[in-house]
Amino acid sequence: MSVNGITGASNPYSTYTAQTKNTNTEAKTEATTGSAKEEQTTQNSGAVYEPSKDAATVTTKKYKPDANMIAKLKADTDARVSQMKSLVEKLLLKQGDTYGKANDIWSVLSSGNFTVDAATKAQAQKDIGEDGYWGVSQTSQRILDFATALTGGDPSKIEKMRNAFLKGYEKAEKTWGGKLPEISKQTYDAVLKGFDKMAEDAGINTEA
Repeated sequence: MSVNGITGASNPYSTYTAQTKNTNTEAKTEATTGSAKEEQTTQNSGAVYEPSKDAATVTTKKYKPDANMIAKLKADTDARVSQMKSLVEKLLLKQGDTYGKANDIWSVLSSGNFTVDAATKAQAQKDIGEDGYWGVSQTSQRILDFATALTGGDPSKIEKMRNAFLKGYEKAEKTWGGKLPEISKQTYDAVLKGFDKMAEDAGINTEA
């Protein structure tokens, strides 16, 4: 047998061996890659479908009603509304009193037991003037400023303050014993316009 024959006979075996090794290597590589993909898919699936317990806990705490705080805020609001009504009543009665002195009608309202001297009348007329302390402009602005101070400028409280003002005005009329003087009615209109302006600036629609 020739050397060439032996050499030639060994080539198929070498080829077969190489192919077998390559096939095994590819199978191992595919198995390894498949396992990695499967593991990655499992991890991704876990990230997508498993809810976070911590997130659920935070959500529950965030939206849990605080009954004590709600009660405290309600009581505070009620107290501020009461303050508003009281202030309006006092301011309008004082305004009406000053108006009466300026126009010599206080003696009629008090059954003639009170007379206004010249100096008091002059001061009262000044006080209820256009730029006076008890004039429409300053009195209405004090009421609006007080409403803003009570609510801290919270737009959601505008209508509560408006209603408190209306009730305060009604109470002042009852205490007065009838309709308040014209200057008080003008102040009433100015305050309502002020509340309308506050609502408009806050983007609140007050139309029924």
